[in-house]
Amino acid sequence: MRYEVTLPKLGDAMQSALVTEWRCAVGDRVEAGAPLVTVETDKVTTEVPSPVAGTVVELAVAPDDEVEVGALLCTIETA
Repeated sequence: MRYEVTLPKLGDAMQSALVTEWRCAVGDRVEAGAPLVTVETDKVTTEVPSPVAGTVVELAVAPDDEVEVGALLCTIETA
């Protein structure tokens, strides 16, 4: 089953974030809670963790992309 990871709202006023670094690549196996991507908001730089364990099958955004809350970041195959 494929799981779409989206940018969560990391703060009350957050509307978007800048993708600064991927911590995984397509084909990598990730565990739930492992960092997937580092993003920067107006106030903080933070990592977005994987909500599920599985294999990364798609990265939907690139470093230096500005993404809105709820936008697709990547897709993980869980089974």
